[in-house]
Amino acid sequence: MRDLSDLPPAWSGRRALAWPGVPLLVALALWAYAVRHTDVSRLDDYGLVSALHPAFWAGLAVLTTGFWFTVRDARRPGAWSAAYVLGLLVMERATQAVLYPTPLYAWAWKHEAVIDHLLTAGGLQTADQVGDMAVYDQWPGFFAAQAALQRLLGVDSAAMFMAWWPLVSSLMLLLPLLLIYRTFTEDRRLIWTAVWLFYVANWVGQDYFSPQSVAYALHVGVLAVVLRRFGRSAVRRGRPRQAVWTVVVTVMIVAIVISHQLTPGMLAVCLLALCLSRRYRDWVPLVTTVVIFLAWCLTAALPFLSVAMPDMIRSIGDVGANVETGYGATPTGTGAIATSWAARLLSGSVLLLAAVGVLRQRVLRHRARPLLLVAAAPLPMFAASSYGSEMIFRVLLFMLPGAAFFAAAALLPEVRTLAADAAERDTGNRQLTGTARPRRWGIGTWVPLAALLGGTLAFVPAYSGKDRINYFPPQEVALVRQLFDQAPDGSLVVAANRNYPDAYASYWSIDHYWFLDDARSHVDKIVRAPAATLADDMAGVERPARAYFLLTQGQLANSEMNGQLDRAQLDRIRTSVAASPRFRLVAENSAGWLYELKQSEGAER
Repeated sequence: MRDLSDLPPAWSGRRALAWPGVPLLVALALWAYAVRHTDVSRLDDYGLVSALHPAFWAGLAVLTTGFWFTVRDARRPGAWSAAYVLGLLVMERATQAVLYPTPLYAWAWKHEAVIDHLLTAGGLQTADQVGDMAVYDQWPGFFAAQAALQRLLGVDSAAMFMAWWPLVSSLMLLLPLLLIYRTFTEDRRLIWTAVWLFYVANWVGQDYFSPQSVAYALHVGVLAVVLRRFGRSAVRRGRPRQAVWTVVVTVMIVAIVISHQLTPGMLAVCLLALCLSRRYRDWVPLVTTVVIFLAWCLTAALPFLSVAMPDMIRSIGDVGANVETGYGATPTGTGAIATSWAARLLSGSVLLLAAVGVLRQRVLRHRARPLLLVAAAPLPMFAASSYGSEMIFRVLLFMLPGAAFFAAAALLPEVRTLAADAAERDTGNRQLTGTARPRRWGIGTWVPLAALLGGTLAFVPAYSGKDRINYFPPQEVALVRQLFDQAPDGSLVVAANRNYPDAYASYWSIDHYWFLDDARSHVDKIVRAPAATLADDMAGVERPARAYFLLTQGQLANSEMNGQLDRAQLDRIRTSVAASPRFRLVAENSAGWLYELKQSEGAER
């Protein structure tokens, strides 16, 4: 069995141990300079990609190159590889938090509103009380935990810290990933390259302030415990401890089930795949997951499922419809299409590398077969549901821990497993890797580096290419908050779509109507006669409640870049409303406009 130690240090001593710190510090210095000189006030259709200072790209290239030459040397302390991965997370996940003065993602703002509702209401509520938003009361784990954290920290809103959540949720994944990979190898190069590829390929955007970010980390944590503590050899070595690990797994499963709808299903299929392996015939984790999941579905989540189940049943087996992009989710425009293709190519490249790793690393194909099963297990979920046209992205996300491991194996020479290391230790035949071995700087070094560098750079457009949609400037936040500060209970807010901050603020007392969610025929009617049609839609609101029309830059960006109405059509709607005697301008700034429908007797009905 060949060792990977083909790149001995060029010199020995303290300098040899410390040189990896040079490119790391240079990369972080370039990043710091870049964020100080990047202007996000005018984002275009390429999002953050075109706004970033060139120093950012140089820093990312230096970081990746330094990581590759550090991780390939088996005699470098593993702490250097860990430091590079942490540097990657800072550059990947902290850049937006530093650059943008307000949190990203309309969905993150929505979740903040749910926490506010939970704190205001003092408990869970039914559909009769909060309508469609009651689904969050039926999976309250994340929101209850965040409400408790908010009180513990003494902050007024989760918006105070949710901009940093992508970095926090990514760090939560680091330990379980290391545990999973160390289950199958002690080769630090394979372990840390797999971790690097996992973070680079995780562009799907589920790490923001959301229940799925925590549920996914717990999902990976359950897999780590099961892979390490529920295999046949582990059970034989420590039967008295199995009860402890069963309790740990059960607690994590409960947290997953009460927080998110999809993750328990993904966990169940992964655990089922493991049970098909002779090394993991312990059915306790799978049965525990299924029983807890069904118990929750038949009790707390039953009101939602009883309504949604017919559509869910109809979608089973309809793979074409389940992966089809829905209306309003089709990238439109050069920037949106380019960033969409960057994401597809990044995922496709990692999956292709994983296939190469499976084929060329024979020892891994056998010894790490359970991880291969975990990577393939989510694929049948394509046939289960469309999950709001997001199933393809969620499947990629849940395949990633296993796919990244085998993709890393494709970039490295022949790798080692725990079994191989143990066998050589027993026989005393492990090869010594002295400094006499020649340094190799050929194709085996530069081609993998090019692949790693390309994937790392591609992450930026894949992850941040839609920031024109996801970023809401302070002016937009101020305009929306002015609306909700003055809107009486029972008021109606009409907007093009829900892509604006605080779109769900006071959702338990204020109604919303997003007309681009309506039938296309009605949208066409609004485009033809904007002011008259919207006034008729809003006229049913009676005093003291008010009816408001809100149009913001976030709505314009979302509509344009996702193939709904273009800017000319939306400008025509706003101009018509502004010119109509039935509307009154309440507020405007550089990020949007707020109008109120006048409530004269002739306009009421």
